[in-house]
Amino acid sequence: MSRISIENLNLYYGQKHALRDVNLEIRDRAVTALIGPSGCGKSSLLRCVNRMNDLVGKVRIEGRLFLDGEDVYDRRVDLTLLRRKVGMVFQQPTPFPMSIYDNVAYGPRLQGIRNRRRLDGIVEAALAQAAVLEEVKDKLQAQAAGLSGGQQQRLCIARALAVEPEVLLMDEPTSALDPVSTRKVEELVKELKRRYTVVIVTHNMQQAVRIADEAAFFLSGELVEAGSAKTLFKVPRDRRTADYLAGRFG
Repeated sequence: MSRISIENLNLYYGQKHALRDVNLEIRDRAVTALIGPSGCGKSSLLRCVNRMNDLVGKVRIEGRLFLDGEDVYDRRVDLTLLRRKVGMVFQQPTPFPMSIYDNVAYGPRLQGIRNRRRLDGIVEAALAQAAVLEEVKDKLQAQAAGLSGGQQQRLCIARALAVEPEVLLMDEPTSALDPVSTRKVEELVKELKRRYTVVIVTHNMQQAVRIADEAAFFLSGELVEAGSAKTLFKVPRDRRTADYLAGRFG
């Protein structure tokens, strides 16, 4: 079943036509990998889902993008609720300059949760889901900046999960990490799909093969092809996809 449906989506940054007539179905409780060379529109599409492109000047969007049957670009959509429902993890770990505990509790506090016992439960559950609780449980009041890069990224994932999203967007979440930390995040992503719809942008084809259930290949703002990751990686329909997977460009 599709969780996100994208219909004839066009995105412009000023005069630049960044996405061209994109039509894509994103399946619920699955990992969908967006692949393609730099500048092809992958991250731009990701930012369309929770309307982060609204924060960029001179942006124009045409077409429709449905989340659970609701067009997220309908003027009646509450952006705060949308971004609570659709969490995002960025390329570089971005812990806030505060304690580990306060990083995870930040979102719930914004939602008005003040009860300490309830916050404790939310923080512990989110850190456990992000597979970092055992590493930090004895130093929750320590500054998050003191964690390793991999731990910081998993903390950021915990921070996103603490507000109980339904969709998790991940923009190259392991590109700044070492191989050991990368593998931990990949294992985490495979666990998270049991509860969430996960959409991940990655330049690492081996990573996409390891974790993706679905894949979509973009080139110059165009969605070239999409479908089962296993099929797309083994028997791509389009010659451009085959060339990219074979390393002939990108």
